[in-house]
Amino acid sequence: MIIVGVGAGPQMLTAQAAQAVAQSGLIYGSKRAIELVADHISPGCTVKIIEDYKKLRDLPDDAVVLSTGDPMLSGLGYLKGEVIPGISSLQVACARLKISQLKVIPITVHGRSLDPEAIAFELRRNRCVFLLTDEATDMQSLCQYLESQGLHREVAVLTDLGYPEERIDRASTSRPPRAPGLSCVFIGEF
Repeated sequence: MIIVGVGAGPQMLTAQAAQAVAQSGLIYGSKRAIELVADHISPGCTVKIIEDYKKLRDLPDDAVVLSTGDPMLSGLGYLKGEVIPGISSLQVACARLKISQLKVIPITVHGRSLDPEAIAFELRRNRCVFLLTDEATDMQSLCQYLESQGLHREVAVLTDLGYPEERIDRASTSRPPRAPGLSCVFIGEF
């Protein structure tokens, strides 16, 4: 099996990833991931939308599994097989905000619980925290907690990276911007 990162948005597919997609006869992916590589899928290739992520470990060895962004950043890189990285939302967000990735601690709360103290710990170390959030993430409560700890910081919310509707909202922990649905959030000094 090959796990292919398709990038965070359109035109963020690497040449190596495009070649793996073009040479595949069997592709699995989310609707969005399939749309991002559609131009590279060969005629006659069987393409299936992933309906049960728990069954991915049982796919045939010749399958290509598409992972949005980079499979090793909150993606499908845990699957057995070769991993071809994509351009991650972390890379794109750092480029948009001109933040060195060497300062950044990535934390995903997409589908996971939020640990405000872990974020506070990194901010106290003068790190910039990059969060992958979802609709269940309570940014308002997180920022209130950080303020109560004396950790007043900048906050940037990035949505739809790479798409025409891409948006970057900047504010601070005292008045954080809204983080709708799947968002990338930076908290720190930048």
